[in-house]
Amino acid sequence: MMDFLKIANKRFKSRLIVGTGKYKSFSECAKAIKYSGAEIVTVAVRRVNIVDKKKPLLMDYIDPKKITYLPNTAGCFTSEDALRTLRLAREIGGWKLVKLEVLGDKKTLFPDMIETLRSTEILSKEGFKVMVYCSDDPLMAKRLEDSGAVAIMPLAAPIGSGLGIQNYTNIKIIRNQTKLPVIIDAGIGQASDAAIAMELGCDGVLINTAIAKAMKPFEMAEAMKFAVIAGRKSFISGRISKTLLGSPSTTNKGII
Repeated sequence: MMDFLKIANKRFKSRLIVGTGKYKSFSECAKAIKYSGAEIVTVAVRRVNIVDKKKPLLMDYIDPKKITYLPNTAGCFTSEDALRTLRLAREIGGWKLVKLEVLGDKKTLFPDMIETLRSTEILSKEGFKVMVYCSDDPLMAKRLEDSGAVAIMPLAAPIGSGLGIQNYTNIKIIRNQTKLPVIIDAGIGQASDAAIAMELGCDGVLINTAIAKAMKPFEMAEAMKFAVIAGRKSFISGRISKTLLGSPSTTNKGII
């Protein structure tokens, strides 16, 4: 049976979401996405050209009819800016499935959860399907769910840091307390980080910097693809229990 990622009544074969920023060119970005197998890409509405036909258009390289665009609010530090950005995205392309991030600090790029909660409530009432970048605080994650979010996206570590998952316990709690998709967003550095996220039970992983800034971005994109698949298969297979003592691979019965 196919193991689909389900978000807001949409189904995707790939559980890897890829960002479109930080690449050397749109062509490099498009090629990396092809290697990754991703079916969803995030688009920073404030930064990536999707309307000015005098300049290179992302849509000329990544077909929105084949790849789902996920407009996001990267670079927004207030609820007002985030709301304006996503309303603009809806006007431009009719997008209702969106990624919300309201940053609170320019050094850490941690989310401002008060502004994030406020924005989620407003956008949900306006008919948006909001996937929300958030802290790894289980209490805040639950409030986002209650506010109408369609996916919870806790950070693994600061955006672009490559540090990997820093708080396994909180991620597990968030996973166990919600029926919504949980997608790790920010901080992934290498393929093993993506695999670990999936083994914790997360439904997907969003990666940008780790691919775009790798020495060989196409190879890294493919590595992330297989890491997500391996981690997911490991999780649904059911790992063995941990023990302090050894256990022989064969029984002692009939031993010579």
